[in-house]
Amino acid sequence: MTAGPDHDRHQVEPHADRRKRLDLEPDTVERDLIKLVLTVVELLRQLMERQALRRFDEGDLTEEQEERVGLTLMLLEDRMAELRDRYGLRPEDLNLDLGPLGPLLPRD
Repeated sequence: MTAGPDHDRHQVEPHADRRKRLDLEPDTVERDLIKLVLTVVELLRQLMERQALRRFDEGDLTEEQEERVGLTLMLLEDRMAELRDRYGLRPEDLNLDLGPLGPLLPRD
């Protein structure tokens, strides 16, 4: 008897194939989604902060604008810390490893 298509379906998957699959456990889906969203928000926050610092250095902003931008960035950083705490995440948990490209977020 030869092995048909049904036989292949019942074989154990090689380790490499299992790593490519998403872990869709009900207990971790919400936390993983929050982690992804917070990672994107953190990336944008850091980009906005760098842009603001560049504009501060160049003198492009009025004193009132500098104050408003600084306050907004501080509030956003505080809110990010609250959300990380709520979901048991550390700042380094939001830094995705991009393989040969290195980490997504700069390490301070």
